[in-house]
Amino acid sequence: MEYSSWLRIFVILTFCLSPAFSITRHYKLNVVMRNMSRLCSTKPIVTINGRFPGPTIYAREDDRMLIKVVNHVKYNITIHWHGVKQLRSGWADGPAYITQCPVQPGQSYVYNFTITGQRGTLFWHAHILWLRATVHGAFVILPKRGVPYPFPKPNHEAVLVLGEWWKSDTEAVINEALSSGLAPNVSDAHTINGYPGPVSNCPSQGGYTLSVAHGKTYMLRVINAALNEELFFKIASHKMTVVEVDATYVKPFETDTIIVAPGQTTNVIVTADQGFGKYMVVASTFMDSPIAIDNVTVTATLHYSGTLASFPTTLTRTPPQNATSVANNFIDSLRSLNSKKHPARVPKNVDHSLLFAVGLGMNPCQSCIVGNGSRVVASINNVTFVMPTTALLQAHFFGIKGVFTTDFPGNPPFVFNYTDTVPPASLATTNGTRLYRLPYNATVQVVLQDTGIIAPENHPLHLHGFNFFAVGKGLGNFNPKKDPKKFNLVDPVERNTIGVPSGGWVAIRFHADNPGVWFLHCHLEVHTTWGLKMAFLVDNGKGPNESLLPPPKDLPKC
Repeated sequence: MEYSSWLRIFVILTFCLSPAFSITRHYKLNVVMRNMSRLCSTKPIVTINGRFPGPTIYAREDDRMLIKVVNHVKYNITIHWHGVKQLRSGWADGPAYITQCPVQPGQSYVYNFTITGQRGTLFWHAHILWLRATVHGAFVILPKRGVPYPFPKPNHEAVLVLGEWWKSDTEAVINEALSSGLAPNVSDAHTINGYPGPVSNCPSQGGYTLSVAHGKTYMLRVINAALNEELFFKIASHKMTVVEVDATYVKPFETDTIIVAPGQTTNVIVTADQGFGKYMVVASTFMDSPIAIDNVTVTATLHYSGTLASFPTTLTRTPPQNATSVANNFIDSLRSLNSKKHPARVPKNVDHSLLFAVGLGMNPCQSCIVGNGSRVVASINNVTFVMPTTALLQAHFFGIKGVFTTDFPGNPPFVFNYTDTVPPASLATTNGTRLYRLPYNATVQVVLQDTGIIAPENHPLHLHGFNFFAVGKGLGNFNPKKDPKKFNLVDPVERNTIGVPSGGWVAIRFHADNPGVWFLHCHLEVHTTWGLKMAFLVDNGKGPNESLLPPPKDLPKC
């Protein structure tokens, strides 16, 4: 064989065996209806491939993803790859009317994106209407081949998706609320991997079982896919070592309880070091405000191999519903790993310093008879976001006029005591499709300030297109002179979804190094529906590598 042929084979083998070798992964997601029985009753739900939760999508860092979504149901659909940064590929991000028009019944769309610089646990979900109640699943990004975890590799791993279940059709639930002007009915139960476990009104309902072998270690990828509930999670008699949140490594620490808000993920290592038997796994609601919630605790079972099914289960107590101290102990323990291989690149200087007051309000609604002529709304800086009928990214890319403005206020339009129990004179908000414009590579600080209007509440805010660093938080009103002096700019936790403390604030920082239109919204679906959302428009940089790619040919039309 000639030298050139040997060389060609050597190059191919070297490339294929390289730790950096990446592949194109193809998935097909069929959106279909399926009858599903839970809580001793049956109803049709929207599913992916007939499953609830939907299938886990696996990939490796640097892989290219081609995921075809085919819509076989009566609803419009989009899928959001929650936490995937979508570098220059905003067309694949998924929020309806923000980056794309929805996939209409009978149509399909191929989400085409490359996973760049990310590995860990994320998830995917519908991003239109309330369909993510049943249309969701795990998105697991493995490290590059040959690249180890920064902690001892566990023997096994498992995905645990936390969710909610309504006996009623969820679209009917939110439509009834919108017509009345009042809050929607809370869910009837919580679920772990689709199962609520035995509950009082349906004791025969089975629960999810996690089988373990004594002495082995397990990485549990815990995902909160619930629509409206923050959840505590714990396992009877077992400690958990937290190693990752939102697909970013953290300094490991041990705890018996974690808190996961809707949109957040947490990886924990559990050692099966207890006596043979069965141990209760629980997820229960955290709510430290006078807000109606689903207080039904979901249970599953950690089952040691060799244990008889008739063996009694070791129980555990859930934290009190309003256990703010338990939640804060967990949140305050989170620190970026900030190692040589996994540095925390925290922006030290800030180009755009923004204060976003987030909360509720009341606007007139003549048709809302139940609500006495008013409806509950939500807003950021007193702007209740109005969803356009043309996707914002398309309007931006093609220069379509009249779809949005770029005058979103960087500060509240009027200053008041945001967290006081006495509300301002007017509870009304303004309506608009207003974006905040950022130059490419600007450094941004956003202080997310809860308000006490109607009621203070913890809001899990999710930013599309970026990770951010949570550099500080506190109770009461943010003090721009005193509070920044206490910011952690060394190893703050890096996330894509952050809880704004009830009656408090949190400060985040990020680099606007991803051109496009990027949604920022509350991941409590009821608040998103009410208008607690906005979007950043990030301009292109100087060259093609800093510019948004053109839209794909099969991009859905409105």
